[in-house]
Amino acid sequence: MGDGRATPRPSSPPEQRTVTLQFDDNALLPLLYGEHDRHLVRIEQRLGVRLGSRGNRLTILGTPERTEVAEASLRALWRRLEKGQGVSTADVEAALRMAEGEAENDPRLPLQDAPEIRTRKAAIAPRSPAQAGYIEMLARHEMVFGIGPAGTGKTYLAVAQGVALLQAGRVDRIVLSRPAVEAGERLGFLPGDMKEKVDPYLRPLYDALHDMLPAEQVARRITSGEIEIAPLAFMRGRTLAHCFAILDEAQNTTPAQMKMFLTRMGEGTRMVITGDPTQVDLPHGQQSGLADALRTLDGVPGIGVTRFDERDVVRHPLVAKIVAAYGRADEARVAGRSDGGAAEQPGRRGKKEQDGTGK
Repeated sequence: MGDGRATPRPSSPPEQRTVTLQFDDNALLPLLYGEHDRHLVRIEQRLGVRLGSRGNRLTILGTPERTEVAEASLRALWRRLEKGQGVSTADVEAALRMAEGEAENDPRLPLQDAPEIRTRKAAIAPRSPAQAGYIEMLARHEMVFGIGPAGTGKTYLAVAQGVALLQAGRVDRIVLSRPAVEAGERLGFLPGDMKEKVDPYLRPLYDALHDMLPAEQVARRITSGEIEIAPLAFMRGRTLAHCFAILDEAQNTTPAQMKMFLTRMGEGTRMVITGDPTQVDLPHGQQSGLADALRTLDGVPGIGVTRFDERDVVRHPLVAKIVAAYGRADEARVAGRSDGGAAEQPGRRGKKEQDGTGK
């Protein structure tokens, strides 16, 4: 005799789909699969699909959505190999991010094929949907804000665009700037001349430049003034004309400093402002100039804004998980303060009423 409770039915397994890809150059297959098939293993781990190879055929088994992403990723990697480009673990991660963005119709992807920034040293392709939109925005707008966590390529791509425009003769020089704010530390007195004192703050900009240009060109162009790297304080009173200006770590500017930098823009100049609003190193209580500028300039024609998130982190996969974990922790703290404040207010009001003071 039944007890009146419905017997739960076993859930049906998800629909499975099989796709077989055939490649026409067996010499490239080891590069596509990776050493000990590590590229295929990474795709299986990321998407939850099964990959099987026999000869020049590769079979994908999984849900229709995941199979579609795996197929798109593998085809994109194969196109790289056909162009004579290599495939690394980072390239596999990039192909997966782009394919997932296309499958989800990510609005941050441009309408046309993914754009590239071409310098004489290399062609730099986007590694995430937001990077694709950012590259397109850098090409179209005279002023662009790149906002998001570390490791998303905001500054790197801006430097690449500046180098590409300089080599094409579309700007006369590149100006790279950062506020000289210590990241939660007090370094005290630093020995040396002015350049030696500020160079540690600007090191990431040097690193990006050396990825785009040979070392001797970087040194020569810095000496000639074609590339200028300076702390933000050195920008006051200047007009930047016919140049590509980048303000990095903009979350550590004050509103007055940000206004000062933005109003340096002269004829033929393009500006890029990058920063992470969650990593402000200003003194407690000091408002960030980046947050203030985004509010003030919201809706101003001609200014582009690209927002990155943890999905766009192109460093080690753990970095994206770390960024997401800190984001959740920050949200929980904010929610906790809000709840605590609401709970405390009635108690304080009740004590004043009991005292009859109203003070």
